[in-house]
Amino acid sequence: MSSFALKMIAVFSMLCDHFGYYYFHGQFSNWNFLGRLAFPIFAFQISEGYLHTSNLKRYFKRLFLFAVISQIPFMLYESSIGFDFTLNIFFTLLLGLLCIFLFDKFQAKYYISIPCIVCICIIGHFLQVDYGEWGILLILLFYLCKNHKVATFLGFFAMCVWKYSPYLIEYHFHPLYIGLTLATFSAIIPILCYNGKLGLKTKYLLYIFYPLHLFLFYIVSLI
Repeated sequence: MSSFALKMIAVFSMLCDHFGYYYFHGQFSNWNFLGRLAFPIFAFQISEGYLHTSNLKRYFKRLFLFAVISQIPFMLYESSIGFDFTLNIFFTLLLGLLCIFLFDKFQAKYYISIPCIVCICIIGHFLQVDYGEWGILLILLFYLCKNHKVATFLGFFAMCVWKYSPYLIEYHFHPLYIGLTLATFSAIIPILCYNGKLGLKTKYLLYIFYPLHLFLFYIVSLI
């Protein structure tokens, strides 16, 4: 499965997720189960992007630029479904990429890289980036487990359990949260099917589609 195919799955999943919240006025629905695949795939692609980018500085700038561009459409969309203020997913991807960079730069100096990564996660938590510190660390996990499918499988499963464990415990393993855990973990299937090939070139697909579809949902909500 090429990078293009992964992007198509993630974009479709994200569209289902946002449509579900829009159509049901911020309430969870079956559409959102489909939406659980999106972020893990985007997180995986950030780790791949770091490995294959020809200009890391430009990669950082592009993520930051579209994080800023997307924030107003994101806030308008969230206000239309009654959600509280958060920073959009591009900020999460940006912080995750920064964690990879710092880990790589100070690979032999864990006394520098680990505190830096912890600080980034704390910043992400207090700035309320989408998916929080979990999302940031998931990006780093995919990088750490690169070329090791078993480690990717087990690490991602542990991350999914970590994400939903407070709800699983509080609600006594309610089927909804078991379903959410499994739905999120199901993203491992296309991720492990990735063949390392680029496929059709769609460099700016996500960058453009993300703010555009959020803004369109907001416009439709006004009608």
